[in-house]
Amino acid sequence: MDGTDRQDGGLAGTSQGGAPGPTRSRIVVGVDGSPGAREALVWAMAAAARRGAVLDLVSVFPAEHSRSAAAQADPARTDSLVPETEARVRELVDAVRLDPAVSAVDGVGTVPYEVRVLRGSPAEQLIRAAENAALLVVGSRGRGLVRSTLLGSVALHCSSHAVCPVVVVHPGTATPTGSGGRVVVGMDFGETSRVVLEHAAAAAEQLGARLEVVTAFHLPHYWDDLFTAREQATAEIRASAESRARHQVDEVLGPQPRLPVRVVTEDGPAGGLLVHRAAGAALLVVGNRGRNPLPGMLLGSVALHSIVHAPCPVLVVHQPRRTQRHAGEPALASTGG
Repeated sequence: MDGTDRQDGGLAGTSQGGAPGPTRSRIVVGVDGSPGAREALVWAMAAAARRGAVLDLVSVFPAEHSRSAAAQADPARTDSLVPETEARVRELVDAVRLDPAVSAVDGVGTVPYEVRVLRGSPAEQLIRAAENAALLVVGSRGRGLVRSTLLGSVALHCSSHAVCPVVVVHPGTATPTGSGGRVVVGMDFGETSRVVLEHAAAAAEQLGARLEVVTAFHLPHYWDDLFTAREQATAEIRASAESRARHQVDEVLGPQPRLPVRVVTEDGPAGGLLVHRAAGAALLVVGNRGRNPLPGMLLGSVALHSIVHAPCPVLVVHQPRRTQRHAGEPALASTGG
């Protein structure tokens, strides 16, 4: 960064923990001092070390702060927020690097980073900062579905609107060393499914984890006994879903993948099944098809359920935009998604 504000917020600051190379991919991380943001930084720093990426640490304070009575009485106080916030972010980086779980990841100590302090809406500024990024990583302050939806949380807003893949990290769920040994990915055979699988496989390779491909199916329930062949129908549908999943795995990863792959096919709602399978996993990967029935919610219902309830970090992969897809960046291994 050049120390000038290239956003609409009007304030910016920079700091570097090493000179980023011209070909490095960029991971944007929202940092605000909350436990969730710290966990996001833990996850992102380990990911950047594995991929050779540069961290773009973005801290945003509301524009209303500079219009408050205290700020108007002492304008210098608002100006001082930039260096103060930069110093706090640098202190947080140093503290995270000393965390034994983080320092165990090779290369963490030399991950280059930059700091920006911006003013405005945190979600909007993070989305803007991530426009040309490989990945946006944000923390979550809570898991309440209705509360988060009504308040338009930063995590949900970023997951809905960012053009790059987004990782949401709940407090206490970051596993820098990839403990758990699994990356769980939901497959629904939609337009996004292949890209989601690519990202999930690349993440599993980077973590040295096995890939668990989960496909859900659901049979209707009846009030009478007319559906006497339900057990047989369930077996047939399960076999068909598993066959389709294995076929797509072969198409995307090849008949002999470079990592262990397990296909799981179960009857039940996709969101609940994915959250259940994600217990003990290092990462849950879901696609966003943007079909949530809640008014104004662009995030698909399965992705929303996963973000709110998953017991591990969640990577949300959006439907590819053909006009924005960059050559050489189709998957997490090369882009950070």
